Amino acid sequence: MYFFASRRQRDLMDQIPPHPLWIGSTGDLRDWRRLHDLGITAVVQLAYEEPPLTLPHDLVACRFPLLDGGDNEPALLRAAVFTLTQLLEHGFATLVCCQAGQSRSPAIAAAALARGTREPFAVCLDKIAAYHALNIHPAFCAQVQALCLEA
Repeated sequence: MYFFASRRQRDLMDQIPPHPLWIGSTGDLRDWRRLHDLGITAVVQLAYEEPPLTLPHDLVACRFPLLDGGDNEPALLRAAVFTLTQLLEHGFATLVCCQAGQSRSPAIAAAALARGTREPFAVCLDKIAAYHALNIHPAFCAQVQALCLEA
């Protein structure tokens, strides 16, 4: 399974080139001016334990309350992946965030990239690991990876 931390251990959001995709923590939402400066136009929040987003009106905000483990409703996981895939395909520069930004966010981002690029989930996760620290809960990773294997 994918339970590892990359070389980069920072508490900042990172862009995953060449995609208009940033991965970070909910702490990154406190500096919405920085989001604007980076050109971010959408935010996908994935942390169940965090309060709903409070962002400026010109940012698209989506919240999917996911648990960092294997007990998520498959329909909620599908909705999170589908929404992120659509935002990226339509050119929205998007920040995906969860509490620490190292488990749910990179896993959902990898699933969306896999769906959008038709590359395997593991390949997309490895590409994310080159730019952002990972510490993915094994049960969550298994649940997301199984979703990627669906037709």
